[in-house]
Amino acid sequence: MNWWRNIEFANPEAFWLLALVPLLTAWHVYSSTRKNTFVSHSNIALLKHHTSLKYIAKHFLFALEMLSVALISTALARPQSSSENREVVTEGIDIVISLDISGSMLARDFQPNRLEASRELAKEFIEKREHDRIGLVIFAGEAFTQCPLTTDHAVLKKLFNDVDFGMVKDGTAIGSGLAVAVNRLRNSEAESKVVILLTDGENNAGDIPPLTAAEIAQKFGITVYTVGVGTTGTAPMPARTIDGRIVYRDEPVHIDEETLKKIADITDGKYFRAQNSKELQNIYALIDEMEKTKIDVIEFSKKKEEYLMLAVASGLFLLLSFLIKTTILRSIV
Repeated sequence: MNWWRNIEFANPEAFWLLALVPLLTAWHVYSSTRKNTFVSHSNIALLKHHTSLKYIAKHFLFALEMLSVALISTALARPQSSSENREVVTEGIDIVISLDISGSMLARDFQPNRLEASRELAKEFIEKREHDRIGLVIFAGEAFTQCPLTTDHAVLKKLFNDVDFGMVKDGTAIGSGLAVAVNRLRNSEAESKVVILLTDGENNAGDIPPLTAAEIAQKFGITVYTVGVGTTGTAPMPARTIDGRIVYRDEPVHIDEETLKKIADITDGKYFRAQNSKELQNIYALIDEMEKTKIDVIEFSKKKEEYLMLAVASGLFLLLSFLIKTTILRSIV
């Protein structure tokens, strides 16, 4: 069935020959009803038997001949099967997500908290970027590479699942988080190199000032999109009590938006503020739209003539008709 879906006809005008089939059929029916029947047998039972066989044989021969005409008409229309090959050429974008995992990222102004919401939405973003190499850097009081640039997004998402508070000492080293991401991209030969930096605080740790890291990124042609994660005003922040329990208290939200904006300006990127999960999802969608991967699709089409088997079948039906006429039909008196 699928074979016929790929069939095209080089000479479709040949199908006009099919008009012969209903015309010849009408003439055959008309001439059969007009013929007189002459009795040449004294035994009526024998007459009935011979008449029946001859009637069936003649109509069967006519059906074979009409089938042969239909097949040869189709063969003359030159059916051709086509097979298509597609070659996809991609110019992917190298992206490093630099994610803040400091204690404040456990604040519950996002559901269930900032860190988990950022992690899950990042995985959704990754699923859309199937042709890109993506890496992951995490930072708090210091920064390190959780996953180098890779196209194996299944592995990358698994490593995202392993990200949690406490993997590095607490603090917010924005400059270090950006610098490690830049280091991962500096030798990249991709047409476009991007860092998505998510943080909810102010730089208070690390040896590299955020703007110095931004200037390094700019020298390597790396675009940085900065995202401030957190609501305005206050948010329920985790705190440990004297007896070791974790409780949540409303505390002021401090995001160094001025620095994040400057980082984006220096690198020709853009700063976004996400006050809830929906806004963060929209930010990822905007970045996805702005950083489109170039995909060129080259299609090759190959055609193969398919008329031969139709012509052979038509000839075989004509041969069968001839053999029946000269053998079986002649024996019926």
